[in-house]
Amino acid sequence: MIDVALLGIIRRWHIRDQVPLREIARRLGISRNTVRRYLRSEMTEPAYAERQTTSAIDKYAFQLSGWLKTEAGKNRKHRRSLKQLHLDLKELGFEGSYDRVAAFARQWKVDQTDRVNSASKRTASK
Repeated sequence: MIDVALLGIIRRWHIRDQVPLREIARRLGISRNTVRRYLRSEMTEPAYAERQTTSAIDKYAFQLSGWLKTEAGKNRKHRRSLKQLHLDLKELGFEGSYDRVAAFARQWKVDQTDRVNSASKRTASK
């Protein structure tokens, strides 16, 4: 994988200094075809795969989703708050912050809304 600094060096040597591709490849220790490919591309910087990181809440996601689904079916006055859900998760061993629980709940609510909307579109089109 080529990085942005190396891409800048290749372009500078080729465009400004008129260094041949073969010489650039020799100096950098990379393939001549690689040098050619990056010079021909319109890319200003290489694209990297999106990082997949794990969160502290991933371990408790199933439990929290179940609680949120249960709470959504209750009357508003009888629902547990997110703070209470966070405290309940802490009793199970969750070491993350309240903000992680709130962010998870927001995303869960958006996903539920999207699921309902897509289901209603399918039934309406039949």
